[in-house]
Amino acid sequence: MIDGHRSVLIVAGEASGDLHGSKVVARLRELEPGLEVFGVGGDRMREAGAEILFHTDEFAVVGFVEIVRHIPRHARAMRALVRQAAARGTRLAILIDYPGFNLMLARRLNEAGVRVLYYISPQVWAWGEGRVRKIERRVDRMAVVLPFEEEFYRRRGVDVEFVGHPLLEEPWIASIETPRSGLKDPPVLGLLPGSRRQEVARHASVMLRAARVLIDEVPDLNVRVGLARGVDPSLLSPDACGRRIEIVEGERVRDLIAAATALIVSSGTATLEAACAGTPMAIVYRMAPVSYAIARTLVRIPLIGLVNVVAGEEIVPEFVQDRATAGALASGVLPFLTDGGLAARTSEKLFAVRRALGSPGASERVARMAISMIEAAA
Repeated sequence: MIDGHRSVLIVAGEASGDLHGSKVVARLRELEPGLEVFGVGGDRMREAGAEILFHTDEFAVVGFVEIVRHIPRHARAMRALVRQAAARGTRLAILIDYPGFNLMLARRLNEAGVRVLYYISPQVWAWGEGRVRKIERRVDRMAVVLPFEEEFYRRRGVDVEFVGHPLLEEPWIASIETPRSGLKDPPVLGLLPGSRRQEVARHASVMLRAARVLIDEVPDLNVRVGLARGVDPSLLSPDACGRRIEIVEGERVRDLIAAATALIVSSGTATLEAACAGTPMAIVYRMAPVSYAIARTLVRIPLIGLVNVVAGEEIVPEFVQDRATAGALASGVLPFLTDGGLAARTSEKLFAVRRALGSPGASERVARMAISMIEAAA
């Protein structure tokens, strides 16, 4: 058992990390009720019992150029977190994804004698291996959620365990037991422009233009824009809610993913949510031009959508940067709205991706890893 005064620092810099972090916090507090958990997170982690020193809303930034403007704020937060860890006698930090910040923080924590458990790997397999050496030096254990990551890290000398994907713990996903058998009637197109302000600003407009093209092509098509928790609807243009277009928010977005005939999705965790629901989709991603130019020199894999990366092939179409036009998106998603056979075959492939993500219980496994690391450090 862990003494009641022990504490854990946990850092989740964006919405998906807050979701997955909240489950780890809940399991930690169930397993060790006296454990103090504090750090960076959002409303879900606070509700689970973590003391939030910095909110994810202050951290959610996309792109190389955009990150530069936030360096001073992040540096102040990093110093404050290290000070708090020292003041509380913290022995372990759980860092969730968000590598630009978390790998720098890991170095500071190493210097302060705090062990690091990294949950949800940075996508170093996509960006080249420069960060792998940092991870090997700064991270004590890795808990990875994609099946191919375990062997990737093990071959490079990192102490790693595949814990399965935390999405599989979601009740709404568990309730979807079989792939689609055809088209849903009436047809519904879901638009998921992202969980961060910058993503929504860059994706919503082109998605809505594509939707208006499809409304003219598909009789009785209904369109719903799913806005993640904390996203301000005012980010959408004033005419967003036009003919047969509705906005849904918060938990209703999950219902949209499960019920939609097809989706247009910003690249990220939402693509895996759609895969777990068996919902056909087109993937879109746009960045600031300078950030994209830098990314092109760094990315080492041909696919960006996590669902395609796990599958090892493009099972759903991707539209990146200049290819992400309204016409291209409409053409890419139209077959999923009109061809029942294609929709069923794609849903089967998406369920194969779901099966590859392991079994439910990732949060329990990570919490137990954390407790064993604290006890070993005592």
